[in-house]
Amino acid sequence: MTGPTRDHTSGPTTGPGRRRTTSPAELERVAFALFDSDGFDRTTVERIARAAGIGRRTFFRYFDSKNDVVWGAFTERLDVMRERFRARPADEPPLAAIRAVVVEFNRVDPAETARHRRRLELILRVPALQAHSTLRYADWRAVVAEFAADRLGEPVSALRPQAIAHSTLGAALAAYEHWLSTPGVDLCAVLDDALRDLSRGFA
Repeated sequence: MTGPTRDHTSGPTTGPGRRRTTSPAELERVAFALFDSDGFDRTTVERIARAAGIGRRTFFRYFDSKNDVVWGAFTERLDVMRERFRARPADEPPLAAIRAVVVEFNRVDPAETARHRRRLELILRVPALQAHSTLRYADWRAVVAEFAADRLGEPVSALRPQAIAHSTLGAALAAYEHWLSTPGVDLCAVLDDALRDLSRGFA
């Protein structure tokens, strides 16, 4: 549940005619370092901003809260997810399409694997993030439910699209937990296995 960050810059001046360059990716890097050294709960927005060399107001140009730093460019990634669903072949079984899109949604550059692992550890294991994560999970499920409803010709609020969305998220969360607790396994392979089994009814 992640993706590339937005590529725009801003920040306070650092000298005559110069501005400090800041980006969401840089703020993530700084914040994650503080989470590792000081703990998530003890790290404040003010501390992140100060360590990044920016003001508190500048921080909020990029993220609405400390919790949102952990999720990165999640909203933008959901838009990409919708586009990928729209691009799936019309005759492809819905659960096969969902498996393909969800696996690709979680594919990251090898250089980002360590941060992705840390991101998921925070999302899944920090109690202070649980309420916020519930909102993000709902946004994720909504994208899956929209696709399932369209393929099934049913309202998005109907039982089957919602059951598909909830069960897909459950399988994905199980795959994330397995990946975090099993060094050396590939996340996308684990997700593919879990979602394939889901499509078969775990027979």
